[in-house]
Amino acid sequence: MANPVISGDAVFSHVFIGASDVQKSAAFYDAALGALGIKNLGPFGNGWVLYGRDKPAFIIARPGNGEAPSSNGVTIGFAAANPAEVDAFHAAGLAHGGTEEGAPGPRSHLPGAYAAYLRDPAGNKVTAYAFV
Repeated sequence: MANPVISGDAVFSHVFIGASDVQKSAAFYDAALGALGIKNLGPFGNGWVLYGRDKPAFIIARPGNGEAPSSNGVTIGFAAANPAEVDAFHAAGLAHGGTEEGAPGPRSHLPGAYAAYLRDPAGNKVTAYAFV
């Protein structure tokens, strides 16, 4: 099987995750996603924080229904250009309130995959993947 390629073709219009403390989560994502070249595009309406490279693609906010955020069984993966970006994502996330969910390194379930996993301050599971 050939190594998977991360292309610029989007599958989703955006991903929205809930956070109890949006500012704490924003500090985490500013650092972790910043390591991948993904920018905080600023606040929007009702306390939403938008992230993307050119347009909003990832949103964090308090859940609209007022209930606590929950993400058990969900993982959001971010594309990294290379293993060094994965390492930087992991280190930045840990330094900004994230918790360990899988140290950076090769992943045997996908040929050429190098990844790291974290839980953000709200408990959401996130990962960065590079294919070498």
